[in-house]
Amino acid sequence: MENYKQFLVTLSSAGVVGVIAIIFVLRWVLYYQRGLAWDGGLAEFNWHPVLNVCGFIILQGLAIIVYRLPWSWKYSKLTMKFIHASLNLVAFIFAVVATVAVFDYHNAAKIPNMYSLHSWVGLAAVILYCLQLVLGVSLYLLPFAPMSWRAALMPVHVYSGLFIFTSVIAVALMGITEKLIFALTNPKYKDSPPEAIFVNVLGLLLVLYGGLILWIATRQSWKRPSDQTLHTLHSNGGGEDDTKVGPALSQLSDGAEGDSFGEVRRRNNKFDDQVN
Repeated sequence: MENYKQFLVTLSSAGVVGVIAIIFVLRWVLYYQRGLAWDGGLAEFNWHPVLNVCGFIILQGLAIIVYRLPWSWKYSKLTMKFIHASLNLVAFIFAVVATVAVFDYHNAAKIPNMYSLHSWVGLAAVILYCLQLVLGVSLYLLPFAPMSWRAALMPVHVYSGLFIFTSVIAVALMGITEKLIFALTNPKYKDSPPEAIFVNVLGLLLVLYGGLILWIATRQSWKRPSDQTLHTLHSNGGGEDDTKVGPALSQLSDGAEGDSFGEVRRRNNKFDDQVN
């Protein structure tokens, strides 16, 4: 990997910022708000920011860059696809539960649903994320999609993933502001009480995390090499471990000789290598 030290610094920074953001959102709901519960009250609403920050933002960011982690390159592309899809699935489940929590709270408190820009864009992001997950699994995890479809839709898949990720962060910022305006009455949000400053910092952390993830995801020099390149590097490395990893990597990626599943996988993998 080129600029490996820069990659480690960027990745470590993203990890630290992500962990701090999780601590901040938990501190917010447990100290400044009414904690967490599932009772139709404000404590149930608090699951909404917690699950969206932890899952829809932090986990989704990790799913985006999982192919870029160099210590994962010894595993086959198929294995990494399962990990990528699993992280996205968990993030989607978090987002769905977070959405149910806010609808349940609104219904219990007789508050209208879907009246704000935050709710419109947020629900759209959840729906788009669901479509992205279903189409991604159908096209790139399962080996049966035609190569022409995979090649044509790969740029759309990559762009839509980054678009949804940035949209979710924007939705979170809108939601944070909306919540503080409604929740802070004495003193008001405009008077910058400690809770307002604390949660504004949370918003800055989310923006910083998103920027670091996007930087990692868009550096061409940090993308995963093709399995053929990795096999060649490991085989020519001269070390005992490398010579074991190379053939194993090739076998996991391509399947047994003459296996039709492996043949489809070999033909399709070249389209994945251009973006991962």
